[in-house]
Amino acid sequence: MRHLRFSFFSSVAVLALCVFSQSTANAQSYKVEPAKPSFDDLSSPDFNVGKQKDFKPKDWLEIESSFKIQISPEPPSKTAERVMLKWYVAVEHPDKKGAYLLLTKEITHVNVPLNEDIFSSVYLSPASIKRITGRERAGKSVVYLVGYEVLINGEKVAQESSKGQAGWWNTASDKISRSDTVPLLNKAETPFASMWWDRYAEILVERR
Repeated sequence: MRHLRFSFFSSVAVLALCVFSQSTANAQSYKVEPAKPSFDDLSSPDFNVGKQKDFKPKDWLEIESSFKIQISPEPPSKTAERVMLKWYVAVEHPDKKGAYLLLTKEITHVNVPLNEDIFSSVYLSPASIKRITGRERAGKSVVYLVGYEVLINGEKVAQESSKGQAGWWNTASDKISRSDTVPLLNKAETPFASMWWDRYAEILVERR
């Protein structure tokens, strides 16, 4: 009986060691080089298809940044299967002078190429800009701070900010309050969805 018990626990220990060794062998390390985010005003695109309608293009606010990913050991696909970017954008508070709204957006990118600069972006619509400013064309002037985090397999591997120290979005401030009244949009949710396709990381679109 003692011999059987010893054999059983020995087998379990050997199995656990094999699993540990395999997981260690499969372990990957990530290196991400994030660039500082930038922002600019873009006019609504005018596509000449089908019946034309008269309209005056309005301004969108585009916020984007590039990042480069390295994985060791490098997978045969030379891609990162899933990469999440968490965006944090502080804009002028429409009702409180000197205060700011913190807007957030999580975007999951898929099949992200390694070892090359890939871009991610978020947008404020013309309606959102008007909600904040009361004007049609005052996009990038309302932005106070922009930051983002890069997560791979749920692990935060990089972060960056347009100015100041990255991580400011985790610090309590009397001047900044979180809000979802003004939505940030990913590129697939805008008229720019099919433009500059190869510049941007592919977005995982949730099917409903």
